[in-house]
Amino acid sequence: MSLPMLALTACLPIVVALVLMVVFHRPATQAMPLAWLAATIAAIAVWQAPPLYVAALTLHGFVVAVSLLIIVFGALLLLYTLSASGGMETIQAGFRSITTDPRLQFIIIAFLFGAFIEGAAGFGTPAALAAPLLLLLGFPPLAAAVVCLIMNTLPVPFAAVGTPIIMGLSYLRELVTGLVATGVPDLGFTSVETFNTLIGKWVAVIHFPIGFVLPIVMCGFLTRHFGPGRSWTEGFGAWKFCLLASVSFLVPYLVFAVFFGPEFPSLIGSLIGLGIITWAARRGIARPAKPFRFAPASEWPSEWTGIVSADTGHEPVARMSQLRAWAPYLLIGILLVVTRLPELGMKDFLAARKISFDHILGFSEVSASIQYLYLPGIIPFTLVALLTVPLHGMTLGKAAGAWKKAALSIKNPTIALLFAVAIVSIFRGTGVSDNSLNPNGYPSMPLAMAGAVADMAGRAWPMLAAFIGGAGAFITGSNTVSNLLLAEFQWGMAEALSLPRDIIVASQVVGGAMGNMICIHNIVAVCAVVGLFGKEGVILKANFPIFLFYGLMAGGMTLALIAI
Repeated sequence: MSLPMLALTACLPIVVALVLMVVFHRPATQAMPLAWLAATIAAIAVWQAPPLYVAALTLHGFVVAVSLLIIVFGALLLLYTLSASGGMETIQAGFRSITTDPRLQFIIIAFLFGAFIEGAAGFGTPAALAAPLLLLLGFPPLAAAVVCLIMNTLPVPFAAVGTPIIMGLSYLRELVTGLVATGVPDLGFTSVETFNTLIGKWVAVIHFPIGFVLPIVMCGFLTRHFGPGRSWTEGFGAWKFCLLASVSFLVPYLVFAVFFGPEFPSLIGSLIGLGIITWAARRGIARPAKPFRFAPASEWPSEWTGIVSADTGHEPVARMSQLRAWAPYLLIGILLVVTRLPELGMKDFLAARKISFDHILGFSEVSASIQYLYLPGIIPFTLVALLTVPLHGMTLGKAAGAWKKAALSIKNPTIALLFAVAIVSIFRGTGVSDNSLNPNGYPSMPLAMAGAVADMAGRAWPMLAAFIGGAGAFITGSNTVSNLLLAEFQWGMAEALSLPRDIIVASQVVGGAMGNMICIHNIVAVCAVVGLFGKEGVILKANFPIFLFYGLMAGGMTLALIAI
């Protein structure tokens, strides 16, 4: 079968999911099983994969999905524990003492607090933690979900202390060392480590202008789509505060990426940014001249809300000191740093604790594991939720109630995540080199789609490279996995078109980051924590124009760097 036909076939599961969720407004719990069925039929009928092998890939996806569900459960448990203890209401009161303007709250929480969590943990946890905070400050649930997903892009390439670059580009190591060994002059790198640093540098440079534009655009988006006046200009009125936040985050972000490698740009940038912008907000520095408020919740359209309502009905009261209320989040930050920095010795120990599922259904190519202690859903989320009980003086009855709510809330996203991740596993598993599993030697489904686009793109590839990375993240649910899947392909495209390999690979990494805003995994997870079950298609539709805008900016920066 020709490459274009393979690509069209590979698109079918995605088309099924999009049509059901966006056009027919069906929940992901219905759309994803049908999309999985389409992927299964394509794998068996076209790629001629044995049905038992496809079943093994499906089980592999289920195992990976359990890891994601543990993260979502931990985030929900923390939210409900803090709500029951009075800690969340105290945090609400504290934020409102800093500012009552949702535009500024959005910058502090969705942008900078989310960037800190992403830099430390990754795994899609920032939106799962930040969105409930916005919800409880009075944001419509849909608004909280959308802005947190979109802002969880800039810090992603340096997430979990550099994992998307350090681990995501691991398949390029032999290509890098081989190229260095040939003695080609002026490569810009002399080893795998210097190559990773160079990629981090270009990623930060590409993101630098986007980081100034995106917060302003999203402030306008917030007021245009969720404000009572439906006005872009109300959001743009916060441009000074947005620029101050961007400078505070992006300058250290760029400096650390250029001089210290990919481990700490997001972590350090967010910490510095949070300190500066919180101080500025308290003193009214760069505050918009005209205040902004959401309309009363009673006036919100039904598609904005779910089973968890925003708290707009009463003025929050501090039930304890701010330090005591924030202590769980401080513990989370400390534990994430301690458990993610290899130098401290905890990372390898925790990562080694796993439940392994080797050779699923007898296939040596299909293995999975659950790193139960390394998952942020266990350490720190669940651990900190348990520590919050004595820390906040909770009764066992209240703590038990929080566990019950979290368990009930996790039921709906379970089906969607199980089948969404199973689709990813089938997509990736179709490209194995074993003749008994892939008798025609076809490329995997994602590579077939990317290859078909490459054949049409030619010299326009720099404008499209980020979109390919974004599509990879949309399909796989991860910047790291998108890079693992597509970085070699991007390297090959750069060689074929005589383009700088490092800049094209960096564009792939940026694209993988922007794909987080439309990734079904992340959307389902955020819907779970803000109670928007069945609204996944609405969020996907809202985020897609920003995805396109982001990709065009990334493509323009890629072209500019190549021209320079």
